[in-house]
Amino acid sequence: MLKNKRIKRTPQIENLLKTRPVRSLSGIVNVSVLTKSWPCPGKCLYCPKERGLPKSYLSGEPAVERAKKLHFDPYLQVLRRLETLKNEGHPTDKIELRIVGATWSCYPKKYQDWFIKRCFDAANEKNSKNQNLAQKQNEKARQRIIGLSVETRPDFINPEEIKRLRDLGVTLVELGIQSIYDDVLKKNVRGHLRKEIISATRLLKDAGFKVLYQIMPNLYGSSIKKDLKMAEELFSNPDFRPDLLKIYPCAPLKEAPLYKLWKNKKYRPYTEKQLINLLKETKKKVPYYVRIQRIARDISQKKILEGPAKILNIRQILTTLAKKEGWRCKCIRCREVKEDYNSKEKLYLFRQDYPASDGKEIFLSFENKNRAKLYSLLRLRVTQSKDTALIREVHTYGPLLSLSSRGRISNGASQHRGLGKKLIKEAEKIIYTEFKRSGKKESGVKKIAVIAAIGAREYFRRLGYKLENTYMVKNI
Repeated sequence: MLKNKRIKRTPQIENLLKTRPVRSLSGIVNVSVLTKSWPCPGKCLYCPKERGLPKSYLSGEPAVERAKKLHFDPYLQVLRRLETLKNEGHPTDKIELRIVGATWSCYPKKYQDWFIKRCFDAANEKNSKNQNLAQKQNEKARQRIIGLSVETRPDFINPEEIKRLRDLGVTLVELGIQSIYDDVLKKNVRGHLRKEIISATRLLKDAGFKVLYQIMPNLYGSSIKKDLKMAEELFSNPDFRPDLLKIYPCAPLKEAPLYKLWKNKKYRPYTEKQLINLLKETKKKVPYYVRIQRIARDISQKKILEGPAKILNIRQILTTLAKKEGWRCKCIRCREVKEDYNSKEKLYLFRQDYPASDGKEIFLSFENKNRAKLYSLLRLRVTQSKDTALIREVHTYGPLLSLSSRGRISNGASQHRGLGKKLIKEAEKIIYTEFKRSGKKESGVKKIAVIAAIGAREYFRRLGYKLENTYMVKNI
């Protein structure tokens, strides 16, 4: 009826008809794209391998099934996912592209270039001659990639790999660290140690990346006590302090080497009560600046041989438990405003400074008075060795509004109200007043660089930033 111009658009009706509204309630739509099968150097005990799939991924997972049907073609995976989201009533203007599948850094560079280019082509709705042109077109496309993440191992992160990731447009790196203790890492044949985790975290943050840790409680050789200690140290030790967290409890799978240990009764998963209590205590320790992205994988229950990893609604169980016991998870995901925006509610600017990876992090946010609702955030990093401050993330939560609606305020949404712009101005003010060069001294911050995704560059251009290499930069 809209196409035939028989009716006019009615946002209220469109919102009522939207299915799975949660898919765009964080201000973006997430599109996961799976790479083809490729050898991984890891020999991890817990990691499953299924013929024809990237290591650690199994049939039955939604992203895997989509990829299999489309022969792992990145263009078709992005295209079909966006079509599905549109048909469900979601705007697809702001895309967080998540590339999954084994260790990204192991894939041939030629394949990486082709894969990324085809993802951009799908978002641009046109084919381009090369990757650079595809990225350039996405800066002003109708569907913009405003975040791009890959999965890799800590021991693959070095200055050369970081430059490579930036050339591809990556803004977030998921590090599969699993544990931070050398004895556990060795027992599970992880192939790296604690020192590589610390080094990778620092290198990535110093380059402006957001850092996500994938941790795995209940590993072979670990214990409840040790996993609780890890949950504490992740946020108390400045060498770690990730921005995001995925918690994937270890599960015995027939496709993984751990199966033999389980079969011989040398490994047993935690009980349901033990795991829920561990996750509860972990959530209690998470600070305001961390987002728990996921708890548990989408692995089919049939493939999990034993243990509480079979529980499908574990996040819901924890939420119910928190209400019953009177505690609250402070993580970003639990505090996002979602559809609960109230234009009459007063917003407050919060600031939290904390040392991390030999630098200073400044977390700015707009929230309500008791910090139960988070509207917008910014991550600012200042290092000791550079003259440039880094904005590592700017994000406004709530229902995703299309780019075409910019300048028009929606009563039910917090986007397009200038919150992100105000946080950027506050960050610039902090750098100018607290870290500027003084007199003839050579130390001090002279400019701010933003690790802006390709599709976010135009936003920063309007705020006076210019493209230098792969960063948007403004002199202070």
